[in-house]
Amino acid sequence: MATTSKRILWKGAISFGLVHIPIALHAATAEQGLNFDWLDKRSMDPVGYKRINKKTGKDVDKENIVKGIEYEDGQYVILSQEEISAAYPKSTQTIEIECFVDAGEIPFLFLERPYYVSPINKGAKVYALLREVLVKTGKVGIAKVVIQTKQHLAVLMPCGPALVLDLLRWGEEVRTWDELDLPAEGIEASGISDKEMKMGEQLVRDMGGKWNPADFTDSFKEQILKLVEEKVKAGNTESVTPIESEATDAGAGARIYDLTEMLQRSLNSMAKSSTPTNPAAKPDDVLPKPAAKKAKPTAPPPKKAAPKRKSG
Repeated sequence: MATTSKRILWKGAISFGLVHIPIALHAATAEQGLNFDWLDKRSMDPVGYKRINKKTGKDVDKENIVKGIEYEDGQYVILSQEEISAAYPKSTQTIEIECFVDAGEIPFLFLERPYYVSPINKGAKVYALLREVLVKTGKVGIAKVVIQTKQHLAVLMPCGPALVLDLLRWGEEVRTWDELDLPAEGIEASGISDKEMKMGEQLVRDMGGKWNPADFTDSFKEQILKLVEEKVKAGNTESVTPIESEATDAGAGARIYDLTEMLQRSLNSMAKSSTPTNPAAKPDDVLPKPAAKKAKPTAPPPKKAAPKRKSG
């Protein structure tokens, strides 16, 4: 497995009831694929992408590029940058848990990108409480979070000593299997005999083992790296000027109140919402959520292009 990265990608808070847990997100995965850079064989200079008019093949200046949404074949609606900016969801720096569901209810097809969640600003005890409660109840939290300018659906789940925030695909992004020619579900409906079933079960048992990711490797990557190593040893290399990248600072965190007090007042608030209001209650009987601080994310997850929408 890849080495753990302590680099903070996003700071904010987990919120449910009146509870706020200040947290930070860290990348839980690392791309290990091979990148083949384009080079000019005459000078060994890097070759990049250019803005090209696909019809004329000519370069297009940035000021002449507009953004459009195709709603029918060849028919577009042009949107200004101001119109696009106005539609961006409001950034709250909060992972707002909307409900808790059984962990087994979420199909793996919806899981898209995981992030480790770590506590900050004295939030360790509340973090540990939420983790242990989720483990004991077998529940996971369904939440919405805005990272940079994109809203995501996400699931917050325990994984060993950590909480993991896994961004989910929206329901409309997951295709159904309705139009596929699939066999009927069930042993009898599928026409499977008892003998075939027993043989299949025996084969699965014989091939059984324990999950160890180190046992599985990318043979293509290994072969390419072997070729690279042989060429390096033979002195068959070229010098290319590297391209520099910029780094930015991480954002700010959020506040946290006393754990027991927050939990009790959250429960009291839920109880009051289901009974007539007590006129004798004091205004400070319920602790309001602290306003989350806005912060510009250090290195948000990469944006994905929105799918084209066409009319029927």
